[in-house]
Amino acid sequence: MIDIQHLHKTYGNAKKANDDITLQIYPGEIFGLLGPNGSGKSTLFKQMTGIIQPDYGDVILNGHSIVSDSLEAKKTFAFVSDTPDNFLQLKGIEYLNFVANIYQVPNKEKAQRIESTAREFGMYDDLGKQIASYSHGMRQKIMVIGALVVNPDIWILDEPMVGLDPRSAFNLKNKMREHADKDNIVIFSTHVLEVAEQIVDRLAIINKGHLVFVGTVDQLREMNHSDKSLEQIFLELTDTEGENPLSQEKLDAAQGV
Repeated sequence: MIDIQHLHKTYGNAKKANDDITLQIYPGEIFGLLGPNGSGKSTLFKQMTGIIQPDYGDVILNGHSIVSDSLEAKKTFAFVSDTPDNFLQLKGIEYLNFVANIYQVPNKEKAQRIESTAREFGMYDDLGKQIASYSHGMRQKIMVIGALVVNPDIWILDEPMVGLDPRSAFNLKNKMREHADKDNIVIFSTHVLEVAEQIVDRLAIINKGHLVFVGTVDQLREMNHSDKSLEQIFLELTDTEGENPLSQEKLDAAQGV
């Protein structure tokens, strides 16, 4: 389980990137995080993964606090950031072996996972090349492959499908569903609302650092008394001055509080 508890983060310009974010995500879920650019999605992920410290609040990942028990918490998840320009001096195979060794994947299993996943994403023949020579899409794929190879309980994916070719995006969506169906958790952000509508079990919409909705797509439509598309409702919810257009009671009800 992921238990996000009253996360606050304010940057130096006094902009509240996250303002009292409280959210629970349960085993077996694919959970989507939606919001406009600058809404606070990436800041939330960076706090969840310990890249930045919250001003206040905590995230409990499978019973481990990212604030006070960060090493154990980090063993529970794999993270794919929204910028794949990392480890550029390494070859693809070196990067995959590196992350697999950090997560202590047994050698025999590691080799099998790397080969099968790299072949599935069309990257096997490029593993001997430097990541710096990869296209943006290839860099994105090698980061995704790294997360799939280590295969922890929780996948945290920030815009994972940006730059992926259609086949790789299709494969990743299938992998996400398979992972969640094994009583694990997948949380991902996306700007492609059709993707969210297709595969999420629940979603949250964040706008200007505030949660403005948490629940299923059907609950979203019901609360808005609408048969509009997710895209139309999303645009309406985020066309605000940062105020929550849904009552706290409705937010709590959607989370089962």
